Amino acid sequence: MSTKTIKPTESELEILQVLWVKDQASVREVHEELLQSKDVGYTTTLKLMQIMFEKGLVKRDDSFKTHIYQASVSKEKTQKHLVGKMINTLFGGSPAELVLQALGNHKASAAELEEIQRLLNNLKDR
Repeated sequence: MSTKTIKPTESELEILQVLWVKDQASVREVHEELLQSKDVGYTTTLKLMQIMFEKGLVKRDDSFKTHIYQASVSKEKTQKHLVGKMINTLFGGSPAELVLQALGNHKASAAELEEIQRLLNNLKDR
């Protein structure tokens, strides 16, 4: 799947997050994870996952009675695509504006700040 075709909705991203962590799961398992943070009906989760299968966002193994789903898009490629789109549409193409907005509104841990500093140092050394 090319990066251009990765266009998951917010709800689809929530399902992908579950599948990225679990590697594979049934609709019931995904639904139970989603219930931890939001009120969603089982049939809604089922329908979303069927749509995601049709869009190519997930793979489905139907060799068992219960269908098992796996993400067919990588977390990294999806993140890169969505961040790139966000930089272009919300921040006028400026990665710095995105970073400043993110760091200004969310408290980063000391470890996260060290990782950001390492990344900045690597970018300067190129």
